[in-house]
Amino acid sequence: MHRWQPNLGLIQETLLLTLHARALDAGQPSPILGDTLSADLAGTIDYDFGKLKVKPNLVLTTALRAKKLDGVVRAYIAAHPGCVVLDLGCGLDTRMFRCDPPPGVDWYDIDFPEVVHLRSECLPGRSHLVGADLTSSDWLTAIPGDRPAMIVAEGLLPFMPGDSFQTMTRALTGHFPSGELALNGYTRFAAWAMKYHPTIKALGIKAAQGFDDPHEPESWDAGLELIEEQILTRAPEIARFPQPLRALTRLTARSTALSRQGARILRYRF
Repeated sequence: MHRWQPNLGLIQETLLLTLHARALDAGQPSPILGDTLSADLAGTIDYDFGKLKVKPNLVLTTALRAKKLDGVVRAYIAAHPGCVVLDLGCGLDTRMFRCDPPPGVDWYDIDFPEVVHLRSECLPGRSHLVGADLTSSDWLTAIPGDRPAMIVAEGLLPFMPGDSFQTMTRALTGHFPSGELALNGYTRFAAWAMKYHPTIKALGIKAAQGFDDPHEPESWDAGLELIEEQILTRAPEIARFPQPLRALTRLTARSTALSRQGARILRYRF
């Protein structure tokens, strides 16, 4: 079995964190996501995953948010079988394989050039790979703009500096005739607190960006309209969390304000 040696910067290295979390979930007796391809892929990468200090809570929430975002993508594809899908900051995510879009869908996996290079080597697929800095919009010229689009941004928001996420969103919604944007929304506190998480701290990353009110992106002049907020502490899959994490999560779920500090999936139409 060939083992890949990733040569990545600190921000790019977070893709190994989420890959590892999905792989650990897949190895559980009753997985949330059950992404066995991620487990296989993690086994081919020459990297000390132990230094990431991934805790059970991170494994479960990573798997749950991926599952919910997959559901959003599948629903959009079912309603728009000739659409374009953009997975922004895709890393080594296997979402395209999990969603298995029909041939009429053009799927674009977009990340830093070095990440796209690694992906092309160890996770070949039928998606279009685009190496790009998402703080610039130059890469959009390579994306067809005459079809509806499903745009996914998982785990991306806190790592984009300043107002670059808002600027990117305006460029995206202006490029397509219609579509949806789905992301896991971090509150300002949650984004600030990330830098104290053992795993993020181990990588030396300082995350910063977030927003509290799910309607705030409607003010970005990007033509967004909130159509759904999924608060994941209230998801039925919480029943499969181990104790005492299950009880703590259900206690948190009683407060919307507290629940929003954790994982939530936000969907907007444009």
